[in-house]
Amino acid sequence: MFSTALELTEDCHLERNREAKTKMKPLKVILSGGGTGGHIFPAVAIANEIKKIVPHADILFVGALGKMEMEKVPAAGYKIIGLPIAGFQRKFTLANLKLPFLIISSLFKTRKIINEFKPDVVVGTGGYASGPLLKAAISNRIPALLQEQNSFAGITNKILSKKASKICVAYEGMEQFFPKEKIILTGNPVRQDIINVLAKRDEAIEFFKLDKHKKIILVIGGSLGAKGINEAIGDGLQILAEQHIQLIWQTGKTYFEIAQKQTAAFESNNIKAVDFITRMDLAYACADVVISRAGAGAISELCIVQKASILVPLPTAAEDHQTKNAMALVSKKAAILVKDAEAKKYLIKEAISLINNSALQQELSKNCGLLALPNSTHIIANEVLKLAHYNL
Repeated sequence: MFSTALELTEDCHLERNREAKTKMKPLKVILSGGGTGGHIFPAVAIANEIKKIVPHADILFVGALGKMEMEKVPAAGYKIIGLPIAGFQRKFTLANLKLPFLIISSLFKTRKIINEFKPDVVVGTGGYASGPLLKAAISNRIPALLQEQNSFAGITNKILSKKASKICVAYEGMEQFFPKEKIILTGNPVRQDIINVLAKRDEAIEFFKLDKHKKIILVIGGSLGAKGINEAIGDGLQILAEQHIQLIWQTGKTYFEIAQKQTAAFESNNIKAVDFITRMDLAYACADVVISRAGAGAISELCIVQKASILVPLPTAAEDHQTKNAMALVSKKAAILVKDAEAKKYLIKEAISLINNSALQQELSKNCGLLALPNSTHIIANEVLKLAHYNL
């Protein structure tokens, strides 16, 4: 009888806790960042993790009108508001003359968004779209968390860091850019479906309609494509076919039409071009070797999926940060680097050499796996909850 009474008491206590949480003010978070997948997908990953922890959380995105976040964020199931903001062009252009007016207009709009949505915390993942939003939030004394993906900090995050509450970074030594006391080494948020991709290999082979007995190269130039990589791959299709190497080639939208024509003669060789890969987990799962730009998000994913990779840094990246990202792996024998300017000459040769060298593949795979930080998204989401003073 005593045991039954105790159980009833505990049940009542749990029910009261559930009722209290149901009546709690909903957690409200705004995430901002965009322009490229490197800023968008980390923000979506953080949002997904917040919703996983707090299912009733109210989440809003703020991005730049006309940029890819306006398509990708709604596709992920979240509402987004666009700002009339643009980035500064490094070469002289008339568009730069409009920039001050766009910034002022965006600041006014973000103040209205903040006042109407009333977020508990705001999160910026980089890119010029996040600047006005976080500045407006900080002015309203709303806690702000920055997430910096690269080993060389972006200008927006550097400007905002003085007033931000916390700064989550993926590399050591970031105190050269940010106040040391605000930095948390978390790694980069990644899509959770890429965890343990090896178990999906059979599914991936079927999904892409490939031959499981032949080697597979995956090419991912980034969400917007990669001219240097694409041209090198396009020139080397005949060699890949002769070597009986299969190819999944993400070209980006601008090069896709050309790539379709180039691959038309090699359909029977399982050489496939797509403008965008929606199932990256399956693409990683079946790849023996990956050729990629060296964006921070791509590198974080390569480490988690533990794939032997050839990195071709984007030469026009600000402060050459992609080369710095790549060297963080190359210096630890966790990847191979080919310069963009030398891609046409060396990329296919390096790819064929690597895919035929299983010992080197294993070495690169093992070493990049040692650099992985698989719990990054969960850690960052919990920091967001702390800043919002949200107690589970």
